[in-house]
Amino acid sequence: MEKHLFLREIENGDNTRVAQLIRAVLEEYNVPKVGSAYQDKALDDMFMAYTAPKSAFFVVSDGEKIVGCVGIAPLENHNGNVCELQKMYLTKATRGLGLGKKMMAICLSKAREFGFEGCYLETMPNMEAAQKLYRENGFTYLEAPMGCTGHSACPVYMYKKL
Repeated sequence: MEKHLFLREIENGDNTRVAQLIRAVLEEYNVPKVGSAYQDKALDDMFMAYTAPKSAFFVVSDGEKIVGCVGIAPLENHNGNVCELQKMYLTKATRGLGLGKKMMAICLSKAREFGFEGCYLETMPNMEAAQKLYRENGFTYLEAPMGCTGHSACPVYMYKKL
């Protein structure tokens, strides 16, 4: 990671910048606003959303600018000990620097620390670089979703046994 980029837990003052980053990346990839993270109620207060048990959220900061984010939380509406890798986004300028790999590693480590047995994620078909990263880190494709995240616009499902 470059000297000026820091991976850290989210702070209350990060909320607006995190929401702006997520919405900007979703717009860049033409993700529908309905049925995606774009309209999540928690998006404008990510700090509070990840104070729930067995949840953590991290940001990559470049001074005052938030250039990346990722979270881990229990998979909603699922009977099982599975977490979800959530809201993993990087600005265009910071993609390809190895940050995604570091962000994923910290989340999977936290998931194991929380005692989860597996990790699930949903993504978009055109987010090919992200899918490649997920596959390289042991995620495999599923035919159908697990749980019910409310993200009906995300048709790519992946899972990794922890």
